[in-house]
Amino acid sequence: MVLHVVFLLLWVCWLHSVFGQDYEDTITHFPEVKDGKCVFPFQYRGGIFYDCIKFKAKHKWCSLTKTYQGQWKYCSEEDFAKCVFPFWYRRLIYRECTEDGDAFGRKWCSLTQNYNKDKVWKYCD
Repeated sequence: MVLHVVFLLLWVCWLHSVFGQDYEDTITHFPEVKDGKCVFPFQYRGGIFYDCIKFKAKHKWCSLTKTYQGQWKYCSEEDFAKCVFPFWYRRLIYRECTEDGDAFGRKWCSLTQNYNKDKVWKYCD
């Protein structure tokens, strides 16, 4: 009998670890604020984010406060971070997207004025 109880307890713990949802780690336990404005950069779970992220959600989202406090929204096309010009990369200042430093020759830009320091970037459209 004791063995059955121990087995049942272990089974429930295993199910919870596999299928359980940690509400501290997910954004969707707070309702989405559809008419809010994304704030970049924002802090979430010890990281600093300069663009919309896909973390614990089905689609990319952003925080509506500088430090995430439960106010968020799914990103639309206009919400994604914009290139910052001019930006400093290596020893040059760029005023438009560049292919420099990209192994595949795709144009990219910095999301901050100093790429050398922040190393935050995105591909240009």
